[in-house]
Amino acid sequence: MSRYESEADARIVIDELLRQAGWNPADKSMVRTEVHVSESFRVSERTEHYYARPTGVPASGADPATDVAPTRGRADYVLYDRRGRPLSVIEAKKNAINPYVAKQQALPYAEALGAPFIFLTNGELTYLWDYQNDDARPIAGFFSQRDLERLAEMRTERKPLATVEISGYYVRQGETRTVRPYQAEAMQALDHALELGKRRFLLELPTGTGKTDLICLYLKRLFEAGWTERVLVLVDREQLAKQALEAIQDVLSAYSSYWLRPGMARQEQQITVALLQTMIGRVNEYTPGYFDIVITDECHRSIYEAWQAALTHFDALHIGLTATPAGYIERNTYEFYQCETDKPDFSYSIHDAFRDGYLVPYRFATGITEILAEGAEVDGEHYDPVAFEKKWTNESSNRLMMEEFDRLAWKSYAELAPGQKPGPGKAIIFAITKHHAARLAHHLNALHPEHQGRYAEVITSDVADADALIRKFKTETYPMVAVSVGMLDTGFDCREVLHLVLCRRVRSPILYQQMRGRGTRTAPHIEKQKFVIYDFFRNHQYFNDSDTDVFTGMGGGRTAGGATTPSKPPGEFVELGLEDEWLEAVTYIEIGPEGERIDKDEYVTHWEETIRAQAADDSLLQKVRDDEPLKPGEEEELACRLNQPAHYFNEDNLRRAYRSPVGNLIDFIRVALGRLKIKSREEKLEEAFRAWLVSRSLTPQQAEYLCLLKNRGIATGRVSLEDLFEPPLSILDAAGKGIELFGEEGLRQAVERLNEAVFRAAS
Repeated sequence: MSRYESEADARIVIDELLRQAGWNPADKSMVRTEVHVSESFRVSERTEHYYARPTGVPASGADPATDVAPTRGRADYVLYDRRGRPLSVIEAKKNAINPYVAKQQALPYAEALGAPFIFLTNGELTYLWDYQNDDARPIAGFFSQRDLERLAEMRTERKPLATVEISGYYVRQGETRTVRPYQAEAMQALDHALELGKRRFLLELPTGTGKTDLICLYLKRLFEAGWTERVLVLVDREQLAKQALEAIQDVLSAYSSYWLRPGMARQEQQITVALLQTMIGRVNEYTPGYFDIVITDECHRSIYEAWQAALTHFDALHIGLTATPAGYIERNTYEFYQCETDKPDFSYSIHDAFRDGYLVPYRFATGITEILAEGAEVDGEHYDPVAFEKKWTNESSNRLMMEEFDRLAWKSYAELAPGQKPGPGKAIIFAITKHHAARLAHHLNALHPEHQGRYAEVITSDVADADALIRKFKTETYPMVAVSVGMLDTGFDCREVLHLVLCRRVRSPILYQQMRGRGTRTAPHIEKQKFVIYDFFRNHQYFNDSDTDVFTGMGGGRTAGGATTPSKPPGEFVELGLEDEWLEAVTYIEIGPEGERIDKDEYVTHWEETIRAQAADDSLLQKVRDDEPLKPGEEEELACRLNQPAHYFNEDNLRRAYRSPVGNLIDFIRVALGRLKIKSREEKLEEAFRAWLVSRSLTPQQAEYLCLLKNRGIATGRVSLEDLFEPPLSILDAAGKGIELFGEEGLRQAVERLNEAVFRAAS
């Protein structure tokens, strides 16, 4: 954004920002400029106000005897509600002035007019000041009239959370469930932090301990107490969206909810569930004040680059949920959720969950032929197991793995779950590639010909109607075994799983624990006692994991005697929490259930030619082309039609082909039709920087300084400390100012984190 040399220049930009938020600067019933505030303006003579001060408390600086506010001047802008009552004062400054310094200039105007809110802006940086409750904080843009009306109304109606009882029971899936002690403790911890004025909260609970139920119960409290009217629930996988919506419509049935799908028209309902990939492309359809609460599942994956922009756009109470142990959460996550490093607002350990009986423990299968642990030596050449199914394969190895798993599963299932009929119980196999998954399923089906190829099924994005196959796996006896690549390792719940088979190498501690968590859920209806992990690549030995010393990402767990031996990762170890993308470094993608390899550029060309050719006759593609909203079910119909054996066009493959992890199917259709341009590097960096800036607790001077460094980083790809001592930054004494604002070590860390959060993708 260009710099604005005068206040008049800034106002041109401010007017446009107001229009984007639904205000009409030309409509004097909504927006007035240069509003004169007289020193003789008496509080008793005002129009009806949104707020009332406590009895006996005069306006700031007023004479208690006369209640006259000694205010004289002009408010740059005043925003009004639909009844003509002042909602907010806007204090506009030119770009050279940080708007935060205008707080005390604007405060008397707001108090005299009875406006409960103040915006401070120079057209580039904008602050919202709810001056009766908080200090001014940076926001992504102006609130709408409806946003401000809602906030003002909630201020008067809100009840203390202590007056809303934490119920001991709730109904879920037709059964009455007891609120678990740690769920009640988590809600109490949130209450306490919220009452103290904290706006972002981080909860760490292991997979299977009811994070979704917990958040639904807490949202119910916030609705009942008048703390919220609109909620956004963000997830990064379709399975998680379906599970979240199911829980919301079960526990929060009194409140309207829906899943915002790509291409669908936005609905004015109380709870919106959306994929991060969808919200990133549609975030500008919402004002920063539209939602009161933003819930982010698996939040450690959601604070990077474009993902973070979808979070920081909303000036809401943010609650992050994660199953990742504290020591392996990236530090930006703690910064965003305003926590000390390694100290979430609430944490419940996997050890406690095992001890309390809320998770099912596991054991590792013994006697497995670990044929792939060391690789192979053939004709003097060593074949590294890391490259198995990438550069070399050995079909006998795949067959032996399946034979050994099958034999042990049938031998142990009655002990694992005495109520499981028939054997051997549900199993998930984690394969390396789609082609690998197809061959593993083939070997298992060959062992059970009586099921006509339905004993084991491949579940990947290329399978026709993968959702239907997942439902079948969860609700019917067969398929008994699901073989997948990256689709079932996180966000997939099936309580009956008794067997997890690791036919791939895993070195991410977060991913390892997520995969392990697919088996930890309790299943009393089959008397589930334990589950078994069949680890053919010795991953558990790499992580030093065992049933007596559970790996928690902290280098230890509980010993056989029950002692806890945690130790933090060495040094500044960073676990990114990103998906394990095998294919990013190569030029091909795998498509189809057999994993055929196709050049990425050829795939993109074929996609764009196909979409352009079909758009002339396809009514749904025409809707996308013409920016018409799709009706419920139409996106699924379009996705099913495109994901046919002739092409296997689906989001998963398109993201890899376009090298764009945040796109959705509708976005890629628009790209093919020339209706959407993939953002430039500069646009992505500007967006990532604004999101990062809003997420941090900075002084206005620090924020202004980092804007200066950001401009240098856009030009060079990253920022280094050496840049501060060279023109053009040296001319501005950037090094001296930086040390003054941050200190030497603080400046080094600020530059490091700026590169990490904003410029990492471009460096």
